[in-house]
Amino acid sequence: MTDSSGERRVALLTLGCARNEVDSEELAGRLDSGGWQLTGDSEDADVVVVNTCGFVESAKKDSIDTVLAASETGAKVVAVGCLAERYGAELAQNLPEADAVLGFDHYTTLSERLDDVIVGRAVASHTPSDRRTLLPITPVERQRASEDVAVPGHEWVPTADPMRARLDDAPVAALKIASGCDRKCSFCAIPSFRGSFVSRQPEAILGEAVWLAREGVRELFLVSENSTSYGKDLGKAYGAGRAMELLLPKLAEVDGIERVRVSYLQPAETRPDLVRVIATADGVASYFDLSFQHASASVLRRMRRFGGTESFLALIEQIRSYDVEVGIRTNVIVGFPGETEDDVAELEHFLTEARLDAVGVFGYSDEDGTEAATLDGKLDQAEIDARVERVTALVEQLTSQRAEDRIGGVVDVLVESTADVAPEDPDVAAVGRAEHQGPEVDGECLFTEVPDGGYAVGEIVRCDVVDAEGVDLRVRPIALRARP
Repeated sequence: MTDSSGERRVALLTLGCARNEVDSEELAGRLDSGGWQLTGDSEDADVVVVNTCGFVESAKKDSIDTVLAASETGAKVVAVGCLAERYGAELAQNLPEADAVLGFDHYTTLSERLDDVIVGRAVASHTPSDRRTLLPITPVERQRASEDVAVPGHEWVPTADPMRARLDDAPVAALKIASGCDRKCSFCAIPSFRGSFVSRQPEAILGEAVWLAREGVRELFLVSENSTSYGKDLGKAYGAGRAMELLLPKLAEVDGIERVRVSYLQPAETRPDLVRVIATADGVASYFDLSFQHASASVLRRMRRFGGTESFLALIEQIRSYDVEVGIRTNVIVGFPGETEDDVAELEHFLTEARLDAVGVFGYSDEDGTEAATLDGKLDQAEIDARVERVTALVEQLTSQRAEDRIGGVVDVLVESTADVAPEDPDVAAVGRAEHQGPEVDGECLFTEVPDGGYAVGEIVRCDVVDAEGVDLRVRPIALRARP
């Protein structure tokens, strides 16, 4: 399929989380440097690279379905990402539609491996290993050692040809601050294939932020597996336990950046100073993505986590003491082995008292290699599904009420789309997000009107909230927010 000019065309399909989006843009940068032409059309590609997700069963299925669909285009198909890293040769054996299954260690030579695939040379499939064993146990010893270990999303360097290429022109972009995780949650396999926690150097993060701003980004979405651990491996020169508190204001000062948002905070590690900075610092979104997972203390202990309803509500009260309009979201797992009706009732009590803006509800499923998969007290799938439905119904009611509470208030909205935003609703003239709304998962702000000439994508507009539809808000513009 290579065209007459000799150009080799590659399409990148990304599944899963924002961390994978960063990895895909790093791969895009590598492929561009290697002479590959990036295309958004799989039908027009010589090779389709599928950046897979391997988090839970539904994500694995989506990844496999995407590989199968890509193979039907007639292009060569290469699977990378978490599912490929986690299963490697086993995945290749069971998914012959993939012409190659490559792990993180292949990323630096991906251009050459695609060359092999194009001409039919066999590429050995990735052999999985526990990536936690690749770095020292002691966090402060990891920085030097990580230079010899593939850590996706850490390869941006300040050159004329940076090792990242944007795959869209959205005004928000994910920016990876760390990779891996040292926590031992019994339900989670991520540390085994993403590795131990390792922070990126602040200078690299700031340099990439400057580059993203020049590329038109107005909101930085900081991502990692555990953002509250950022800096624990950097030493005293970087503030040690205060590295995140020091980094956030510096990112907010980057010319062109209007808003900095932090994702994935661990409640047990969320320090008072970090709460203060996120809630009060200029340019930092007053938004807390807190990984509660449950509220029953007994379930949390079986999950190898800490806390419970009382401590979680105290943290929320501390956060709202700075800003009652702060955005707070979480994810919860229901149907965990041994979960009782009393445990579900405790979770429902917590959610009712917490008044969160967004909640993701997931049913438990066994994950290969995790402690939870070996626990007794497993629930029938029908019971897990019933509990998911029950908690989801409550969450929809509670988050809708929280959105309605914002009617009559004022929000600053980052405009994200202005063309054909809602064909089914001609009253919507533009779409964006307020501070309390994270990308893709927390609802949107729908403009009921815009001035003559409209707004440009990337502008921040101060708006009155006039109505709510579920977690979405209908807003009326007041004025462009003055930039400092």
